[in-house]
Amino acid sequence: MTQPTLDTGSISRGDALVDQAYTVIRGAILDRALEPGARLSVPELARQLDISRSPVREAIARIEYEGLAKSVSHRGAVVVEIGFDELIGIYDLREVLEGLAARLAARSSDPQLAEALETNWNSHHDAVESGDVERHMELDAAFHRLVREASGNRRLADSLRRLQGQIRVAMNTTVARRGGMHAALAEHRSLIDAITAGDPEEAESVARHHIVRLRESLHDAALADNQDLDERHES
Repeated sequence: MTQPTLDTGSISRGDALVDQAYTVIRGAILDRALEPGARLSVPELARQLDISRSPVREAIARIEYEGLAKSVSHRGAVVVEIGFDELIGIYDLREVLEGLAARLAARSSDPQLAEALETNWNSHHDAVESGDVERHMELDAAFHRLVREASGNRRLADSLRRLQGQIRVAMNTTVARRGGMHAALAEHRSLIDAITAGDPEEAESVARHHIVRLRESLHDAALADNQDLDERHES
């Protein structure tokens, strides 16, 4: 597989070469410049980034820790391929963690958080009404980032960030990109209302329902895919 050319415009000389390499490589994985199964060649990536191999090696180790890459015998690190069953497992865990994040965010809600959530929702509304799927996905991720950061629990926020990265990789290769924009927008509205009202129990309930609905829609879409495939084989 040919190594794709990375966007190296953001790399600058300094003490944080590991962080910069991590940002570029991780971004390439999430944007599918580096597709599932692609080899993360340390020498080639170092050449493209025009830096030494050591910071690239450390950056890849961080990406592996996040579950976006894995080590394969005789190949080194490769971008992960996340199948349907694994994706459902991620959503099982995400349901619990998103519920906790929403509960904690509601406990410490303030006007600044409320304003940020409202700004996000208004932009999200515009994206959904215009049918802009890519913008919807971007703003959906930003919404959940606001909530997890508002939880005030760094370990929880880090765990959800890793899960969100894995989901984004899977969303490029499964049924996860389909539909549900209006439902997500309505559920975000309910969650904003619960958080700004300072209602931890309601916030957790809404957040968990939101993730359950997403998981069930994935399952339904997968069943529809299998049925379509069976029908094509029978025809």
